[in-house]
Amino acid sequence: MNQFKEWGFSAQWWRGEKGEYWVLGQTILSVGFVLLPVYPETALNDLPPFWKYIGWLLAGLFGLIAASLLLSGSRELGSNLTPLPHPKQDGELVTSGIYGMVRHPIYSGVIFLAIAYSFCQLSFVHAIGAITLLLFFDIKARKEESWLSSKFSDYDQYRSQVKKLIPWIY
Repeated sequence: MNQFKEWGFSAQWWRGEKGEYWVLGQTILSVGFVLLPVYPETALNDLPPFWKYIGWLLAGLFGLIAASLLLSGSRELGSNLTPLPHPKQDGELVTSGIYGMVRHPIYSGVIFLAIAYSFCQLSFVHAIGAITLLLFFDIKARKEESWLSSKFSDYDQYRSQVKKLIPWIY
């Protein structure tokens, strides 16, 4: 229970004032993504081995990108890390390291991990799930950024210099 307090959850979390519903939505989407079927499974067996190897190569590449984003983002946030989109009361703005390349590297890492899994399974259904996660995190990041702009006077300048979810692209 103390960990939830440390993360910034309020005693009246059901009001969603700090974005608790975003965390719930993220959890539901993530579990839903994992439970998606690989459809149709027989299509994978009909592909020449070359395409499976390309899929695995791309899965490995996107998996490495995901791991580096997730680990770097978590490490560099340090005590500022919270599952809530609302910044911690005593939080500081982090703009260096991976945060100098992308504003939301943890969200990006989850998206790249979903893309990696889609390639690993050669699953069109999971590709749609990865796009859904991208859209969700884009909207969640918008809400988070409104709170960050209110808390940190230099956030708008940072936002104008660093891409949101895909390093150097978006």
